[in-house]
Amino acid sequence: MTNLHNNLSETTDLPSARAPTTLRTILKMARSGEKFACLTCYDATTARWLQQAGLHMMLVGDTAGEVILGFPSTIHTPLDFLIMLTAGVKRGAPETLVMADMPFMSYQADDAQAIRNAGRFLTEGLADLVKMEVDRSFAPLVKQMCRAGIPVVAHIGSRPQHAKMHGGYYAAGKSATSALELLDTAQAMIDAGAVMLLVEAAPAEVTHEIVRASPIPVIGCGAGSSCHGQVVVLQDLLGMTAWQPAFALPTVQVGGQITAAAQRWMERVATSDLGEHPYVMNDIERRAFESALRERPA
Repeated sequence: MTNLHNNLSETTDLPSARAPTTLRTILKMARSGEKFACLTCYDATTARWLQQAGLHMMLVGDTAGEVILGFPSTIHTPLDFLIMLTAGVKRGAPETLVMADMPFMSYQADDAQAIRNAGRFLTEGLADLVKMEVDRSFAPLVKQMCRAGIPVVAHIGSRPQHAKMHGGYYAAGKSATSALELLDTAQAMIDAGAVMLLVEAAPAEVTHEIVRASPIPVIGCGAGSSCHGQVVVLQDLLGMTAWQPAFALPTVQVGGQITAAAQRWMERVATSDLGEHPYVMNDIERRAFESALRERPA
């Protein structure tokens, strides 16, 4: 099927090229108290629209396994699939900081393979950063990645790739002991050279202490408002999922609009209301075609 609108810049009033958002940009924003926003994104077309909005960061999350491929959890998301999606998002939004998510078993089993996989996200996937779900035991790996020139976002707190260890998704840092462990993990990641922290599903007062002590930007995902930045799944924000967490309530209801658009299209097809047909023969070719039809056997 021919896409007549491949070039978004020719079909919309996109603003002129903006200054690229880089890790340095985010660090300056965090230090000045200016909040930055991040959303998940999984394709170039959506990435173009998010960049047009001025979004600071995009995360090509392993949630793609759920919202794109229909798997029941993130642990099924393939590595090569995520690398391809990440490259597509970066091509769609070249001026936006793009963070790649390292999927389940792409970094846990072998440090050397983990570094190679992270490197693939930077080269093949065009990512600016890579994110890993970690605890303190991953500090040596984070240090090795930083030594190799790989900027690491350390995802701490609730770790969805560990959901089976807890019988489902869970919150972190809700007891005094686990809260202190979370603070220690954050410090270990900072000491190992992580360029950013992502805290998921933790009490606000625990995250506040992490932010207060952190010299690097902290992104929250259900971790309270004190974080320098916030990230949620785009499909939640668009009202395209059956359920959304309280910190990612929809701002629009795109899901309903998609249903309505499909229903209107069905009506147009049923009534042959397809608009003016754009592909026509000139008179000479039409006469030649009609003549050839008359000569064809019945």
